[in-house]
Amino acid sequence: MTAKADERIACHTHSRHAREGGHPGEFVDETMIQAKTTHGQELPPAGRCPLHTTFAGGRGPPRTPVGVWGQSPQVLTSLKVLHLLEHGGGIRRASERFGIPPDQWLDLSTGINPLGWGPVAIPRSCWARLPEENDGLEAAAQAFYRVDSLLPLAGSQAAIQSLPRLRPPGRVAVLTPTYAEHAHSWATSGHQVIPVTPDDLDLSIETFDSVVVVNPNNPTGRLLPPGRLLSWWERLQRRGGWLVVDEAFMDATPECSLAAHVGVPGLILLRSLGKFFGLAGARVGFLLAEPSLLHHMRLLFGPWPLSGPSRWLATQALTDLAWQAATRYALSLAAHRLADLLSRYGWPPSGGTVLFQWVVTAEASHDWLELAKRGVLVRLFDADGAGACGALRFGLPGEEAAWSRLEEGLNAVAKRDIS
Repeated sequence: MTAKADERIACHTHSRHAREGGHPGEFVDETMIQAKTTHGQELPPAGRCPLHTTFAGGRGPPRTPVGVWGQSPQVLTSLKVLHLLEHGGGIRRASERFGIPPDQWLDLSTGINPLGWGPVAIPRSCWARLPEENDGLEAAAQAFYRVDSLLPLAGSQAAIQSLPRLRPPGRVAVLTPTYAEHAHSWATSGHQVIPVTPDDLDLSIETFDSVVVVNPNNPTGRLLPPGRLLSWWERLQRRGGWLVVDEAFMDATPECSLAAHVGVPGLILLRSLGKFFGLAGARVGFLLAEPSLLHHMRLLFGPWPLSGPSRWLATQALTDLAWQAATRYALSLAAHRLADLLSRYGWPPSGGTVLFQWVVTAEASHDWLELAKRGVLVRLFDADGAGACGALRFGLPGEEAAWSRLEEGLNAVAKRDIS
């Protein structure tokens, strides 16, 4: 094993211990979110709520702040989040930087199924007519998610950006590290956003008005059991709070979803067809929540939030039960194959889902650059500047040629490390 492989494993071990009982929120960079109120004013100093809000728990004085990061928390006029507003993909940008044509890249920087549903021919009528709600999409989604109360949207991102606008400014806990758009959307809507760990929430959830969880988590792959999430919801609901669970990566493990509990006040789930189904370009997502909340969201989005072609594609994919079963099995095998491949070349994963693997390594920036020079694009998460390691997220290769291309890249970087 190479010296750099030893460093990667040591860093992986250090990070695992930190997540289990050490410093919360590692793998955050120095990018800042400027938290404003809806009137464009700075939020008040730590320990003071922006305003008194009336929820089920009543109207009262500002709450005592809870300790996060091992010290007194800061109201988020600045929140460190993983690569704020940067996402996977970006092949054109990488092409310009490295001088490699876009069609010659192996893009593993997203968590999108590379062998997704389709392609199929979309009926011409879908392009010529306005979308209609009685076209079968809602029924197909209700059957797939096993819920009665849902709303189709132009991707779960639409809900991420809009939900914070339905509550008055308050204290919002976001489990970190995670998908940066959640914290950004709540903060820019005037909320006080606090990064937390699951253990933090067990101790202090009563100090928050809303809690946001990505489950399974992106990018670490952490999967929280339904029982723990429901216990948080119960404690929040007593005060009229919200538990928002982003289940964008849940389709491969539906038994871990909270969908069976949808319909109760304060429980909100987000689902997406962009990951498991591989239909990211169709921009189809669903909001699963109590009817009254869905009513407000319908008013907010207005008519036709989803295009006719996207509605048709989503309906076909959601009703293709044979494809879904076969894909769950195939993705499970592919995930194990990817973890084994990475481990063999000195990148042992410390987490992941069936669609990506999360590799903690002291050489994250170096390894990302060396792979990119060879036309292999993965997602880089820099160290947080406080001694924590950086990390790489590897998406699944698709066809056998892509697996071979990845192995060639890993082998080349490993040999370069030895020399």
